Amino acid sequence: MRITAAAPELLVSDANQYAMCLGFSEADGETYRGLNWVDTQGNLYAAASFEARDEWIIFAQAPLQRPLWDTAEVIDMDAASAAQAAMVFSLEPVLAMPDKLTSLGGTDAVVALAAMGLTQVEMPIG
Repeated sequence: MRITAAAPELLVSDANQYAMCLGFSEADGETYRGLNWVDTQGNLYAAASFEARDEWIIFAQAPLQRPLWDTAEVIDMDAASAAQAAMVFSLEPVLAMPDKLTSLGGTDAVVALAAMGLTQVEMPIG
């Protein structure tokens, strides 16, 4: 299943810690980059989209454990837990919120972001 997630500006750092907790390496700490999406109130979001097994949500909601690869304790587990506590997951359209890590499963990334009420930030040319 495709999962698309939108991390509001204030949760980007925590969301990246959470991504490392669920991921495979320190590189997952760069999952949410670029505040390229905006809601109707002007709140900025970083987005990520990835393929995951249907059971991903069970794993993502389970008590967090430091991954075996993180022997240097790179992950801030408190920050990862804060992002996990802020996560909203749905298979139906749900609006992104500036205090939630909103995740929508089962659809194309651009369609999912639009269903969250987000539009791409216009980048000036030149």
